[in-house]
Amino acid sequence: MAYQPIENYGIIGNAHSAALVGMNGSIDWLCFPHLDSPTIFAALLDDHKGGRFQIAPASAGSISKQHYWPDTNVLVTRFLSPDGVGEIVDYMPIGAPALRVSGKRYGFHYLIRRVKVVRGVMAFHMECAPAFNYARDAHEVVIGAEGASFHAPSISLGLATCVPLKQQGTGVCAEFTLQEEETATFVLQEIEQGAGSGLPMADAEAEELFQQTVAYWHRWLAKCTYRGRWRESVHRSALVLKLLTFSPTGAIVAAPTSSLPEHVGGVRNWDYRYTWIRDAAFTLYSLLRIGFTEEAEQFMAWLEARCHEINPDGSLQLMYGVHGHHTLTEETLNHLEGYRGSRPVRIGNAAYNQLQLDIYGELLDAVYLYAKYGGPISYDLWTHLRRLLSWVCKNWQRQDEGIWEMRSGRQSFVYSKLMCWVALDRGLRLADMSSFPAERNRWLRVRDQIYEEIMAKGWSVKRQAFVQAYGGDNLDASLLLMPQVYFVSPKDPRMLKTLNAINRSPKEGGLVSNSLVYRYNVKLSADGLTGEEGRLVCVRSGWSRRSPVWGRWTAPGTSLSRCWATRTTWGSMPRRSGPAARRWGISPRLLRTFP
Repeated sequence: MAYQPIENYGIIGNAHSAALVGMNGSIDWLCFPHLDSPTIFAALLDDHKGGRFQIAPASAGSISKQHYWPDTNVLVTRFLSPDGVGEIVDYMPIGAPALRVSGKRYGFHYLIRRVKVVRGVMAFHMECAPAFNYARDAHEVVIGAEGASFHAPSISLGLATCVPLKQQGTGVCAEFTLQEEETATFVLQEIEQGAGSGLPMADAEAEELFQQTVAYWHRWLAKCTYRGRWRESVHRSALVLKLLTFSPTGAIVAAPTSSLPEHVGGVRNWDYRYTWIRDAAFTLYSLLRIGFTEEAEQFMAWLEARCHEINPDGSLQLMYGVHGHHTLTEETLNHLEGYRGSRPVRIGNAAYNQLQLDIYGELLDAVYLYAKYGGPISYDLWTHLRRLLSWVCKNWQRQDEGIWEMRSGRQSFVYSKLMCWVALDRGLRLADMSSFPAERNRWLRVRDQIYEEIMAKGWSVKRQAFVQAYGGDNLDASLLLMPQVYFVSPKDPRMLKTLNAINRSPKEGGLVSNSLVYRYNVKLSADGLTGEEGRLVCVRSGWSRRSPVWGRWTAPGTSLSRCWATRTTWGSMPRRSGPAARRWGISPRLLRTFP
């Protein structure tokens, strides 16, 4: 089976785990039972070994379409053929503490696939072939009258269904035909070691569980306060952001996937299933500004717990696992070929022990915005933040790996210095807002010192622009955030000149290509890696938000409209757009500038 384009996948989840479902009816990615757990299905990274759970028409020639049930994360994949129209409704039950249907409780470790023929008749083929622990663990298959069970060393799964199954290699398969209005339900769930598949779900139960799940998403989305021009797209992006939250702890992951490439065959393939302080802060900002304060409160609780676990030198780690674990050792899975042969496949992330000074600014900015839009912070949290700010005062002049996690050595990155300025500025604002005790004079002195140094060393007279690092002439798209964090006015001559420099094609020394922005020029900024770089959609949408203030376009909505044109087939914005406008994944930066 050939690899599908990334944009052909929809995502389902329940704030515990998430799965990617292709337009061919195949679940090609599922980490279970948690967002950062080892994979059960990973055909996305190896079409032959990764494992999948596919339900599709038995005969070729059907046309497939995919959409979400309105205002939910319930995904509908529809197949149209001359003989009939069939559909698969995929979702994970969600609700606290769990949904109860006909006296049975459906918790968070369930995945429901309901097949229905809407018109005519259709024959289907089902294949469920798990490959546990990134296709490294062997497992036992047991078939019973009510489904099948798969027992691996670390976890056991049950597939409950009324459809007769037969073993096929290390998985199971089935052939079944449905008449108009007939349904067949498949329930994948975690089971006890050695247990059976569990009981199949009756049609009435399946319908009730579906309705309860839809009702949950409608209640959740009703909290959104955004009423602007882009409401539909903002709603879809908010629903995706919700799937990136991990409900048991309040953590927010950067993405539900691992090792998707910047471009086919490239090596810039990273594991993003962890909580970056930076990315989570951006997500917090987005959710707060459109009314989702509950997720912000949960993340603040998670963040306060991490502040109790600072490093011996007083610093904060830049990323964590969803349960708060610190060690994220990076491994290369050489037995997997990667998406369309894009090796290496990595799990874990070696950047976890890098020094990235910018996280303190994003952290304090997020806390400040929470205090402004969500609610007051506790004195205990403030005492931890004070210690972090003292650390910033002592360490802001150090070189680091920067926001882009360079693997070529540390430099004095301008964005890192900028965000140290933001950390101290927001610390001062928080102290004044809540009348907290603080080292105001010291923070103010260091904040102003950073400002003057950025203006002196971060500005290139040659390029007439703010540059990536002290002593260099390379541009960096992160510096477009300078006005947004209130470091400079958007009409400041230096900012306008920086905008002009970036708003040129790479051939002319800029970073813009077809209205999208490269983070930096990889040919000029050595980052320790080979291969091409994708373009950031989120940076361009932030630029679009500022464009009317900068006075760059007479119709500022045009640029944002071009960003929306990169949306996936099911309506959400990607983080990156690669060569030929191919989209490469999902990110929490989707809503940073919309509210």
